[in-house]
Amino acid sequence: MLDVETSLLEYLQKYFGFKQFKGPQEPIIASLLEGKDTFVIMPTGGGKSLCYQLPALVSEGTAIVISPLIALMKNQVDALRNFGNEEGIAHFLNSSLTKAEITKVKKDITDGKTKLLYVAPESLTKEDNIAFFNEIKISFFAIDEAHCISEWGHDFRPEYRRLRPIIEQIGKVPIIALTATATPKVQQDIQKNLGMSSANLFKSSFNRSNLYYEVRPKQNVIKEIIKYVKSQQGKSGIIYCLSRKKVEELAETLQVNGIKALPYHAGLEAKERAKTQDAFLMEDIDVIVATIAFGMGIDKPDVRFVIHHDIPKSLEGYYQETGRGGRDGGEGNCVTFYSHDDIVKLEKFMKGKPVAEQEIGKQLLTETVSYAETSSCRRKFLLHYFGEEFDESGCGGMCDNCRNPKQKFDGMDDIALAIEAVTDVKEKFKTKDVINVLLGIITSTVKSYKHNELECFGKGAEDTKNEKYWNAIFRQAFVSGLLSKDVENYGLLKVTKEGAAFLDKPFSMMVTKDHDYEGTESDDEDGPSGGGGKGGSGADEILFSALKDLLKQTAHKLKLPPYVIFAEVSLEEMAIQYPIKMDELVNITGVGQGKAQKFGKPFLDLISKYVDENEIERPLDMVVKSIVNKSGLKVYIIQNIDRKLPLEDVAKAKGLSLADLIIEIESIVHSGTKVNINYYINDILDEDKQEEAMEYFKESNSDSITDALKELGEDEYSEEEIRLMRIRFMSEFGN
Repeated sequence: MLDVETSLLEYLQKYFGFKQFKGPQEPIIASLLEGKDTFVIMPTGGGKSLCYQLPALVSEGTAIVISPLIALMKNQVDALRNFGNEEGIAHFLNSSLTKAEITKVKKDITDGKTKLLYVAPESLTKEDNIAFFNEIKISFFAIDEAHCISEWGHDFRPEYRRLRPIIEQIGKVPIIALTATATPKVQQDIQKNLGMSSANLFKSSFNRSNLYYEVRPKQNVIKEIIKYVKSQQGKSGIIYCLSRKKVEELAETLQVNGIKALPYHAGLEAKERAKTQDAFLMEDIDVIVATIAFGMGIDKPDVRFVIHHDIPKSLEGYYQETGRGGRDGGEGNCVTFYSHDDIVKLEKFMKGKPVAEQEIGKQLLTETVSYAETSSCRRKFLLHYFGEEFDESGCGGMCDNCRNPKQKFDGMDDIALAIEAVTDVKEKFKTKDVINVLLGIITSTVKSYKHNELECFGKGAEDTKNEKYWNAIFRQAFVSGLLSKDVENYGLLKVTKEGAAFLDKPFSMMVTKDHDYEGTESDDEDGPSGGGGKGGSGADEILFSALKDLLKQTAHKLKLPPYVIFAEVSLEEMAIQYPIKMDELVNITGVGQGKAQKFGKPFLDLISKYVDENEIERPLDMVVKSIVNKSGLKVYIIQNIDRKLPLEDVAKAKGLSLADLIIEIESIVHSGTKVNINYYINDILDEDKQEEAMEYFKESNSDSITDALKELGEDEYSEEEIRLMRIRFMSEFGN
């Protein structure tokens, strides 16, 4: 296969310009060139691609590289073509090519020009492609992103399960399988499915010492992201979101705030994705906003920050996505915004899926929650998840928990109690079940298995010890190797040899309490006004109180209820952000252009004076310009109200009930837009009733529909009529 006169190092320098191999690259390449099946687990940035690119360039025939990422194929093909004068040296074969392009690719392969052919797994299964591959000389198969084979991987793809029989159909050549993320369970799955149990295994350390890991509470997340990105001026970064809608919105919000950003997700046309990718690589833009679900495969070495707007579904996904930062060994900051609400959302997404898939999804999610909420070294936790032991003293302050350590306590006795409880329930239950036993909580499981009769039942139920406390204890037992989870078996807890030894001879073990993210919020959607306003969530209490007094005075002077001018939630945000200019006030929740112009000046004067007198350092980049709401539904509603169409017709055209349409109109009015629905109200309510309702809202300090119905009489008005009158009142006096 190889010219023995030329060493691998010489080939490395000739094709790639490197003087030495990185980590285990050389023995991996040698293994493949000797015709042996080779399995490589190497973290992102470790140089996986070179492990199959170099052998392909020096071997006779064409290497078939199976990859699920069209973006990565294009990226790597472009890079390989730069190594020589022959453009045909590398090609890709996937659904994005025309018939003429496919013919050109096949001709280059037949002519012996092509050394690497990248194919999507779907392309490999096509009959005409299988027939073609049987006619050519194949040097080896490389299966990239091999974790896609496993249901326990973060990106399971059923078509990957069919690779082995197809490869055997084509002919017996060596296989190299590569992945950046594999827990011991996923590794076992890959080897079993590909028939590679006797393959040469090369497993590198998962530790990326240059990456800094941080988890922040998800509060004012858009503002926090903008502040963070602006503090990284001129640096490249990736921001991950859970939904395409959020990707589009966030990218647009970044753009209007002067940040060069573009969206990137599977819903965009292939040409647009390629254009965005090139703009990122060429540094025409600084930030890409992408969906977690869509593997980008962008091989850019100097990504300096990776932000997760939403927590990923699994730690493998998190590891791979954060791994796109600092591939050149330089700075790589990984910031994740976490709220327990996001976990509830992800669990809802699982409903309706097969039970086995839900079970796997829940277990993967539990590990992600554990990582987010732990107060111990994040690096140690992450590496333990991938089956690697790590001494946290080696973290060197490269995670938020090591940089700002929380106070620790000796958990020896409680760790011993946790292990005893696992033994008492016969190692047949999950963490949550065992914690219920320790806390003395009677659940259906506890009743069924008579766990309430065990000696350990309720033994851990002291005032200071709750579910969060015990989660931290169990987590410490896992990372210390005293307990393990039977992944195959629904995550049931098992006591390890080390755990049994600890029970015989306990020793001091320091534990930190978990972070509490229960109070955080996602800020994904701004709902109608009505709640909040206690001056909490980090608001300046003194300023909040002064703003409230001013609101009462203004309301009294204008003879309007205070909520018509500004909702308390708006005052609360003013007491956090300290707006002192009109364009800053416009961006406060529930204010908008109309209210800012109409009522804003005295509030801005008060805040400005307060900031000066108290030498307040305002939040950086206060002005977070929000994007114009382009919701087609809202525009449609406003246009048709302007045309004086009956509301029933507007609702019917959009498949809504009248009640749903009224909620949409309330949302429009709440955001500061004036709508005139008098034409509709005149048809359903006589003038006296309208006057009575308007008078009520003018004098009442409450915008509650229930209060209004009680006062005005449920026999006289329906709920819909009251809601419509409140819309009219808010629109006429507030907007």
